[in-house]
Amino acid sequence: MPTIIPPIKSQGIKTKLVPWINDIIFRSGIDTSRANWIEPFFGTGVVGFNAPLEGKFIVGDTNPHIINFYKGILSGEITSANMRTYLEQEAKVLSISEEEGYAYYREVKNRFNSFHSPFDFIFLSRAGFNGMMRFNRKGEWNIPFCKKPNRFSPAYVTKICNQVNAVQRIIRKKKWEFLNQGFIETIKRAEKGDLIYCDPPYFGRYVDYYNGWTESDEDALFRALSDTKAFFILSTWHHNEFRENEMIARYWNRFNILTQEHFYHSGGHIENRHRMIEALVFNFDLKEVAHSVTQGNVQYDLFGNQLQDVCVPLSVY
Repeated sequence: MPTIIPPIKSQGIKTKLVPWINDIIFRSGIDTSRANWIEPFFGTGVVGFNAPLEGKFIVGDTNPHIINFYKGILSGEITSANMRTYLEQEAKVLSISEEEGYAYYREVKNRFNSFHSPFDFIFLSRAGFNGMMRFNRKGEWNIPFCKKPNRFSPAYVTKICNQVNAVQRIIRKKKWEFLNQGFIETIKRAEKGDLIYCDPPYFGRYVDYYNGWTESDEDALFRALSDTKAFFILSTWHHNEFRENEMIARYWNRFNILTQEHFYHSGGHIENRHRMIEALVFNFDLKEVAHSVTQGNVQYDLFGNQLQDVCVPLSVY
């Protein structure tokens, strides 16, 4: 099935890694017809919205704007129809605003920082530079405007509205609970047989003040996942061309790890394209099922992605 793309954008979104994560879930032995999905760092929601589980979806995030947006879709306050009306109206004002639209962008930013409209949240995330989501120490939106002619073209507005509609169908099809809280509280909701998926901020790489991340946080997450009776999968980075993630050796090598090469952009130019070795850490053994095939010495998942060797630890913590 094609990956469902959510309407919220963010740097580091896991869209391209969804098939890899789902392949590991299929090979985990988890009873997908009964297991609950527990996600303490929901972010854009792309992994959760594509998760192949049939139980409850209990998701949390410390960023209240993410949670409020998806609560709005759940309640019916936000629909593809009223999102279209909003974006078409804002597009007209933006197109005639001074400074190639920057003057109106600042107006919407100030309005959002005062009233926290989920519609303004989408506007800012789609009109901001490089699709980033960042807040200052006061919790205010802190991304500059990306000057681009016809920023909200009819086709682009339709794309966003289709994404809202797709997420709405998923949320209404299953039982969802959206929680604005810390990761420990969400992890505590997991029971034996459930699956916890964690995509915390990467240590030493990214901070947006709602989701700041320290070594103490990494230690607390490690202890919480070590103690859980549920299955878990943790997304993190293993290394890049410049350095290694020291948290791997300090904490996560006690579990099973799969790695995969991934490229990300930190700007609009090809020279800003960097190679990252992503890692999935998990506390279960993989089963051989029909979701993967081997050709020669290379193993592929059912989506055609090459799988790396599993790093089997000497012991499990």
